[in-house]
Amino acid sequence: MTATAASVLTFAAGFGGAAHAQSKGSLKSTHGTGFCNLNLFLAHSLQMAKEDGLEIQFINTPTFAEQVTFLGMGQVDLGLMPYTSFVALHNAGAPVKIIAGGGVEGCAIVSRPGLTTPASLKGKTLGTFQLDTLEVMPYDYLKKHGISFKDVKVRYMGNTPEAVEAFKAGAIDWICTIEPYATALVNDVPGATMLSNGRDIYGAGYTDCVLATRASLIKENPAALKAVIKSMMKAQLMAETQQEEVLKRLIGTYYKTSMANGQIAMSKQPAVVDARSQTDFILGRTDSLLEMGYIKTKPGRDAIDWTLLEQVIAENAALYGQLKHKSA
Repeated sequence: MTATAASVLTFAAGFGGAAHAQSKGSLKSTHGTGFCNLNLFLAHSLQMAKEDGLEIQFINTPTFAEQVTFLGMGQVDLGLMPYTSFVALHNAGAPVKIIAGGGVEGCAIVSRPGLTTPASLKGKTLGTFQLDTLEVMPYDYLKKHGISFKDVKVRYMGNTPEAVEAFKAGAIDWICTIEPYATALVNDVPGATMLSNGRDIYGAGYTDCVLATRASLIKENPAALKAVIKSMMKAQLMAETQQEEVLKRLIGTYYKTSMANGQIAMSKQPAVVDARSQTDFILGRTDSLLEMGYIKTKPGRDAIDWTLLEQVIAENAALYGQLKHKSA
């Protein structure tokens, strides 16, 4: 999941009781480009949180790096980001916590024509993003097949469009990217091979990105954060039940791909708000980050706080009951 924009979440008055006063003002958030961001994109397109006094606005930021550093430096209040980036922020001492899910699966390793086995990747150039799930996945893929990450060349890209164009032009030999871009590359580049969709490494339903926030905001403005989570849950339901309408709204504006690729991508990377079942998976991936030298200590269970998510689920039981993808 690579970042290309930050979003400003502006709250109008009106959350009920004492929460009304707390909910005035605004929250700022970063987001990425993959289908794991679909719930946030759709909530913005339809302004789904207006009934709770929430208006969502997006502003551009240059590269993936801003997505991570903005939250770590307190320049934004929350962000939809790779869980690996969150772990690195947390390890560096940033006061952040995971509060909800983003999307599951949808990460893929795609290689140029002729590169059809793990061994064929030796000495070849990988296009990826530092501290991203899209860097950890190739590391884990090579490790599974007995190949050292040092046996390949790594080129860190600025954003997803740049990486996709570099692959098409032959400037990089293989890429780890997210949907809908992985499917688009396989469909658009003759002879390209999808070496892995992540399931062979992590199993079905693995998480990609998460919604993280400043830890202090959980106590300072829980109503605002709950409104964000609720709007994403409403978006998830629409995505699961009205796929064609959702894609018509998002393709072109939020996703630079075709409707055909979008339909495939949407089925491969569903956006899922309830990520409680992914707790062990998220914390378990820190082993790779340790081996790669990105962190010195593993985060504890206290890095994740599902309290607000559980409150939203309890307060919106009818909505939650209609969702297809839920925590196991």
